[in-house]
Amino acid sequence: MTTRIIRHIGELITNDPNMGDGTKVGRITDAALVVDDARVLWSGPDRNAPAADEMIDVGGAAVIPGFVDPHTHVIFAGERSDEFEARMAGVAYDGGGIARTVAATRAANIGDLREQSSARVDDLRTGGVTTVEIKSGYELTVAGELRLLALARELGDEVTFLGAHVVPEEFRHDRDGYVALVAGPMLEACASRATWADVFCDQGAFSVDEARHILSSARQLGLGLRLHANQLADIGAIALAVEMDCASVDHCTHVRDHDVERLASSLTVVTLLPGAEFSTRSPYPSARRFLDAGACVALATDCNPGTSYVTSMAFVVALAVREMGMSVDEALWASTRGGATALRRDDIGHLSVGARADFAVLDAPRAAHLAYRPGSSLVASTYRARR
Repeated sequence: MTTRIIRHIGELITNDPNMGDGTKVGRITDAALVVDDARVLWSGPDRNAPAADEMIDVGGAAVIPGFVDPHTHVIFAGERSDEFEARMAGVAYDGGGIARTVAATRAANIGDLREQSSARVDDLRTGGVTTVEIKSGYELTVAGELRLLALARELGDEVTFLGAHVVPEEFRHDRDGYVALVAGPMLEACASRATWADVFCDQGAFSVDEARHILSSARQLGLGLRLHANQLADIGAIALAVEMDCASVDHCTHVRDHDVERLASSLTVVTLLPGAEFSTRSPYPSARRFLDAGACVALATDCNPGTSYVTSMAFVVALAVREMGMSVDEALWASTRGGATALRRDDIGHLSVGARADFAVLDAPRAAHLAYRPGSSLVASTYRARR
């Protein structure tokens, strides 16, 4: 297997506190990195670098672990820019636009859907994302969710069943019937194509009791659990996420102190989605509040057509630093190793020996430029290990 050395790295972020400067991000200056097609073989000061078959000279650029995006809805048809315009003019977000995307996605042929969704994944990859989670949830029929999950497996790295996104129009007068469909025949048909199950548990979506029923069924079928919670209101969803040992609870915009304490004493990761607050003109949750309590925090794009049409993790990092009280190092960790933790993966999100050889070379001497220069295309190249 060919070995490669990446030399003359101005700043290497390893996310290994036993390396470099001893901080959580394990920063090494004037560094080198040695990889093969699959794994990290060595990292350290450039002057101590071992020999390798090939050499890549990055000329003083920063190198970071590949971004891990643990929350996306990239498979959809249509667009909802009119809703964005309305929100910017003062109309409050209520979650109702999802039904429009469901209608557009159901009507799309698989070729168009693949082409459009693949383009969004390509944008994420170009921007340094090496691991991406993809949810279903925009068809809400057994056949439709199967179609989306099959496409998600083609395009992404982690696949999540989200049949419990909203109650579709045809079940408007039979809510219990739809919950039974999701928790029964739909999950039974879809479980083999997914790793995770998710529920939108919030005001206007699914109740805590409905979400518990669906997640319990998913767990019995061997799926890991995730939860959309507290984006629109506090209905007790965070307590449910901790109760069910969800790997990640996402959004967490409306949170009380006792929920922060619950999360800090659990293994459930708080995944924050600042693109959603940006796109809905909603208050940003405080990452500082979670971090100071000792909770684990991840960042994600939440790429979707209605509330966060974002395919740049660098933009997410910048928002987290500017609006959520995170330091640059905290945001870097949350967008890499934090995302890996939200997916319960220990082989990605860092550049320790044995980790997947997933990394990004920046067009900048320091990783801080990701927040310092928002809107710039700072990822010069993305490297993904052989899967």
